[in-house]
Amino acid sequence: MADTTSPNSIFVTLKDVAKMIDHSLLHPTMTDADIDAGLEIAKKYGVATACVKPYLISRAKEALAGSDVLVCPVVGFPHGNSTTEVKVFEATRAASEGGKEIDMVINIGKALGGDWQYVADEIKQINEAVVQHGAILKVIFENDYLEERHIIRLCQICSDVGVAFIKTSTGYGFVKQSNGLYTYAGATVPHLKLMRQHSKPEVQVKAAGGVRTLDDVLHVMSLGVTRIGATATVAIMEEAASRGITDEPSRVHFKPMADSSLGGY
Repeated sequence: MADTTSPNSIFVTLKDVAKMIDHSLLHPTMTDADIDAGLEIAKKYGVATACVKPYLISRAKEALAGSDVLVCPVVGFPHGNSTTEVKVFEATRAASEGGKEIDMVINIGKALGGDWQYVADEIKQINEAVVQHGAILKVIFENDYLEERHIIRLCQICSDVGVAFIKTSTGYGFVKQSNGLYTYAGATVPHLKLMRQHSKPEVQVKAAGGVRTLDDVLHVMSLGVTRIGATATVAIMEEAASRGITDEPSRVHFKPMADSSLGGY
């Protein structure tokens, strides 16, 4: 709950912070042992979901049994280039196998090319598929590749379709920089404000990439963001406890994020 009387502060509980987090287990090099360790972290801290690759759904369900942490598989990840038919199949399979929140990547080239009917039809078909199986959809824009006008149009499409969440990034949308290296900004304050402004109130916003500290989490919460993708879950939750955040609501001050920063997930 945002504190409107004091700048850069917010009323939160420890559970509020935990339930902001989709604990990300998506790096391509992760072994089964890495995944198991990550699922234990998700369960220990009681985050919102463990975000996993599709082949890990049953493993995640088993590891998270007895907790309220949901399984969140990804679809068309990370570049969104599969055909709509394949994405629908993947999403249907993910939801029917126990994925409760599905994160899909749009067809980025179609968005950049202005083929909005294709983009809208694909999102609509995937949303219908997951909802039919009792799940909800998060739509990943990959903002680093987009201009503001593309983001605004995607917000409008997702609002019209009625998806549950819109999401900034995959964490893997690397863009070549002037120095020749590849990195990404991920969730930036201007883009988060833009997404919240141009979406219907019932469409939630997820920030992924660049939200790495408790201060970052609290700041995006104050902007109306209701979920983040994070690998820094342990550091965030330990910092929350060390700063006296408990099960009772308390006012916590935070250091605002810069408008833009590069890298990190």
